[in-house]
Amino acid sequence: MRDFRDAKLMAKTLRQALADRDISLTHSETLEIVARQFGLDQWNILSAKIEAAGASPSAIGIEPPTPIFRIFSVEKAMEFYCGFLGFHLDWEHRFGENFPLYCQVSRDGMALHLSEHSGDASPGAKAFVRVANVRAYHAELAGKDYRYMKPGVEEAPWGLEMTVTDPFSNRIAFCEQR
Repeated sequence: MRDFRDAKLMAKTLRQALADRDISLTHSETLEIVARQFGLDQWNILSAKIEAAGASPSAIGIEPPTPIFRIFSVEKAMEFYCGFLGFHLDWEHRFGENFPLYCQVSRDGMALHLSEHSGDASPGAKAFVRVANVRAYHAELAGKDYRYMKPGVEEAPWGLEMTVTDPFSNRIAFCEQR
């Protein structure tokens, strides 16, 4: 799947697709269109983001953390995370039959580990997650009419925030920062 780092290739593909339909645009014009598709005002801003993304990371290579949330019911966890929040079950692990579950669920760029193991995490944890459009996510969740959670969107000094609480008192604050 392409992302913003493929912008020049996307512009070239767009230009060719339009040319096939007898619509002529310059390469610069298609670069500007691609930048707007990524929500940016102009190509120069996207170009700077591409350059920053290509900067070599440190030798240590620290990446974003993966939160671990403690769960007590696989059925309720899957209902909440996969059914309500729209995450996908990526993998699951048990040491044997009738052992606690450890799994990963994900959506877009966010991964979350869920664990029935008592030593992995304490219930009541909170994760802060940046999102591009919290109102769209809120509308999606409201449309599901989930009986156990009706989150709202609140204005906070750092942006628009929607907090959800899972059946085990773990919270995720989805925030659209400004």
